[in-house]
Amino acid sequence: MKKIDFMLTAFRDGFQSVFGARVFSSDFLPVVEEAAAAGITHFEAGGGALFQAAYFYSNEDAFRVMDDFRRIVGNSANLQTLARGINVVGLDSQPRDIIKLHAQLMKKHGITTIRNFDALNDVNNLLYSGTCIAEAGLKHEITVTMMELPPGCVGHTVEFYESILRRILDSGIPYDSVCFKDASGTSTPHKVYETIRMARNLLGEHARIVFHSHETAGCSVLAYHAALEGGADQLDLSIAPLSGGTCQPDILTMWHALRGTQYDLDIDVKKIIKLEESLKRAMKDYFMPPEATQVNPLIPFFPMPGGALTANTQMLRDNGLMEKYPEVIAAMGEAGARGGFGTSVTPVSQFYFQQAFNNVMFGPWKKIAEGYGKMVLGYFGRTPAEPDPEIVRIASEQLKLEPTTRSPLDINDENPAKGRKAAIAMLNANQLPITDENIFIAASCSEKGIRFLKGEGTIGVRKIDRKQKQESPAATASAPKPDAVTVTLNGKSYAVKISGNSASVNGRQYDFALAEGIVEEQPVRQAAMGTSGEKFTEVHSTLPGAVVRILVKPGESVQAGQLLMVLEAMKMETPINAPEAGVLAKLEVAEGQQVQSGALLAVIKG
Repeated sequence: MKKIDFMLTAFRDGFQSVFGARVFSSDFLPVVEEAAAAGITHFEAGGGALFQAAYFYSNEDAFRVMDDFRRIVGNSANLQTLARGINVVGLDSQPRDIIKLHAQLMKKHGITTIRNFDALNDVNNLLYSGTCIAEAGLKHEITVTMMELPPGCVGHTVEFYESILRRILDSGIPYDSVCFKDASGTSTPHKVYETIRMARNLLGEHARIVFHSHETAGCSVLAYHAALEGGADQLDLSIAPLSGGTCQPDILTMWHALRGTQYDLDIDVKKIIKLEESLKRAMKDYFMPPEATQVNPLIPFFPMPGGALTANTQMLRDNGLMEKYPEVIAAMGEAGARGGFGTSVTPVSQFYFQQAFNNVMFGPWKKIAEGYGKMVLGYFGRTPAEPDPEIVRIASEQLKLEPTTRSPLDINDENPAKGRKAAIAMLNANQLPITDENIFIAASCSEKGIRFLKGEGTIGVRKIDRKQKQESPAATASAPKPDAVTVTLNGKSYAVKISGNSASVNGRQYDFALAEGIVEEQPVRQAAMGTSGEKFTEVHSTLPGAVVRILVKPGESVQAGQLLMVLEAMKMETPINAPEAGVLAKLEVAEGQQVQSGALLAVIKG
């Protein structure tokens, strides 16, 4: 029998693939202790979206959570995180000093291994990050990303993966293991077998080969068996309720599938069953998106990995746009095909989704998402295939950037808005302590990270609060219908009273109207002239989102076209500019506030 090693992914990829990484550590860390007691020694313990989500949604310090994880499992366990090459734990690429700091901090906070990948399979993006990981004293699991989508996709063949692996070997990047990562779960079992067999022949019998997939397309168990037949040493597995669907196959499912074969997971089945029961209890109050539990036969036709799928549907729900999901998904195939066929894994999968979202909301290619545009222009490295020249032209015009073949690291090193100095300036401006941890939080999480450090973080976790008092059915039936309610949104409470087409919110009166569907509203509406003849111009939101930055104060003069504030929706920033010159008479929103399409943001007196 050949013993097959596995990494338990529930506490990173499971959270990301089901809950959009929005979880509280106090709910899952006791289960981590049970997992260690059940004999599991290899855990995915952070990285990926889980790092930013701690600050964005859970109002927790990701470094503290990693420290707690290590304390619970002991010194001998292999704790692994996920890094995105030059993008480390965010969607934007970083300069060299932040990439190096990331590796050093992972080592400091108890991590053993970093799985390091580049969504474009640009080996140049792995060279520096991989060297930093090794120099920090960590194990480096270098990664080739895979997919089988969309139909007719260019470049994603066994021969292509072999060329990437050969470039890795020729580059001299230090590594301890090689992972083939299929985040969308779409690679056919046959291609998986041929790819792993190729890698085994090229790397030799002593190299450690890992395979990662998701059950999203319904092929992962077959693909895992094919990987073992091809010569893989390790699989990524999870436990219920964070298994199957958008997640990795369940440990018990894989154990069952391997019964009677030459492969053995060497687990105590009874302990794993008990462990799954504990995790189910721990997660019972969290909102389980229905798409997280489904096998989707259409996944091979559009690039959507498990982790991005539920993260994006959570954001659509947050912004009241879930009805747009089928249209956005349908538009993703074109975004991938015309964007150069980068692998459908973060951040490229997010770029595809963001561009598809914009194509649906604003019209095809009318608004280029910044990440997508920079990708096709070369600012994230080289795409597997050449992007559509027309899309490159549109992106260049809209973003006012020229296409480039320069190293993203060199570009980022020259950018004064990135790196240690920029992060320290942010911390100083907010009178926050200068520590390596704070520097990295500021660099990777920007304004949201700063708000967390200032104690102004908000909660965006979809979980039932059992501590709230609940009326009995009898009391509810007999109680009169209230004429006012208190609404809590992103940690802030609003007193709302509705009468006809008028609503009072925290004492301020607003008129409203209801209409079906999304109404394309103009961002500017002229108000009536004041009694002294002054003209007032209202500035409205063109889409739902959160206010992440406000750059002006009431009473300040503004010029036509001047940036007033920045909204964020679907991890994209949208600038709100002054439509004309004047004085900012009113500011109707605050940083961190969620607004709907058409919401009044500011008033300018002409």
